[in-house]
Amino acid sequence: LQTRMQSLQPDPKAQYRSVYEALKKIVRTEGFWRPLRGINVTMLGAGPAHAMYFACYEKMKKSLSDTIQHGGNSHLANGIAGSVATLLHDAVMNPAEVVKQRMQMFNSPYKSVLACIRTVQKTEGFGAFYRSYTTQLTMNVPFQAIHFITYEFMQEQINPHREYNPRSHIVSGAVAGAVAAAATTPLDVCKTLLNTQENVALSSVNISGHLSGMVNAFKTVYQLGGISGYFRGVQARVIYQMPSTAIAWSVYEFFKYFLTKHKLEKRT
Repeated sequence: LQTRMQSLQPDPKAQYRSVYEALKKIVRTEGFWRPLRGINVTMLGAGPAHAMYFACYEKMKKSLSDTIQHGGNSHLANGIAGSVATLLHDAVMNPAEVVKQRMQMFNSPYKSVLACIRTVQKTEGFGAFYRSYTTQLTMNVPFQAIHFITYEFMQEQINPHREYNPRSHIVSGAVAGAVAAAATTPLDVCKTLLNTQENVALSSVNISGHLSGMVNAFKTVYQLGGISGYFRGVQARVIYQMPSTAIAWSVYEFFKYFLTKHKLEKRT
C-alpha cells in the first residue's frame, strides 16, 4: 500500500484517497493476495539482516555507554549504535526492498521474485539493486537513531528497572516506530521513486534514463508534487511501522530475557 500511495504519477486505476480505500480497491481488482506480493523476498532477507542488526546494536550500545556514561543509559550511545547497525542491516535488505517494491507497483511486469531479479540484472545491471542504498542509509540512519533513542527513552519512563515486561516493550516499540516513521517520510518518498523509476512521472519532468541520487530525487519529488508530495503515504508508513517495530522489540526482548536466564541457570 505504501509503495502504491507514494507513486507520484499513478495510473488512473491506481489512485487512492486513503489506506482503507487502497486496500479495498487492490483486493477487489487484483485479488486477495496482491497486497502481499513480494513479501517472500523480504522474509528471506529479514532473518540475517535483523540478526546482524540487533547483535551490532547491543554490542556497540554497551561499549559506547561504558565510555560515554560509565555504564549508564546514554541516548548518544543508543543513537550511534543504532546508526552503525543500520549499515549492516541495509546491505542485506536494500536489494530485497528493490525487488519487493517493483513487484508491488500497479501493472508490475514481473511474474515472480526470480524473474524480477533476472530482468533487473539483465536490463539495468547489479548496481540497480543498490541504486537507492545511499538514499536508504540517508533515510534509515536518522530513522534508526530516532527509533532507538525513543525506544530507550520510553523504557526509562514506563520500565525504569529494565525488567522483562512484554507490555512495556510493545508500547515503547510502537511509539518509537511511529515517531521515527513520521519524521522520515520525505526521505522514504524519494527512496520509493529511486527504487521504482516511474517512467511516466520521470518523462513528465523531462528526465530520460535512470534517476539517481538523493538530491535529484528530492528535486524531482518537489517538481511533481510540491511540499505535500514529500508526505505522500505518511499514514500508511506510520500504520506499517508501529506493529513492525512493536513486534521486533517484543520478540528481541523475549529472546534476550530467555537466553540470559538460560545462561544464568547453566552457570548456577
